[in-house]
Amino acid sequence: MNEVYNYLKECGVYYLGTTDKDQPKLRPFGTIDLYEDKLYIQTGKVKEVSKQMKVNPKIEICAMNKGTWIRLTAKAYLDESVEAQKHMLDQYPSLQKQYQPGDGNNEVFYLQEVTAVITTFGE
Repeated sequence: MNEVYNYLKECGVYYLGTTDKDQPKLRPFGTIDLYEDKLYIQTGKVKEVSKQMKVNPKIEICAMNKGTWIRLTAKAYLDESVEAQKHMLDQYPSLQKQYQPGDGNNEVFYLQEVTAVITTFGE
């Protein structure tokens, strides 16, 4: 899990895929945290991505870095604990202008059943 966390952290931006009924949805994300040995992502409760993960927790993440790319599949589950929210926001102080732990909008999702493959182009 550390290798995946470090890879995504170094990328800065990755692309998160969800589904909305039968339509794939893809958007850039920038938050990744390792908390209690689980990968976490962060978003706002009011955003469609949050609603989509609650209906269907299956997600994919894709990112590129220095001639390699990662493809990750997982299931994302809401963690309502203030501690997990605080840990995430401590990693991203710039988000503290928008979100606070326990503010009713800040949400963190932990990833389970994670499968990740890092590939070098040409292999």
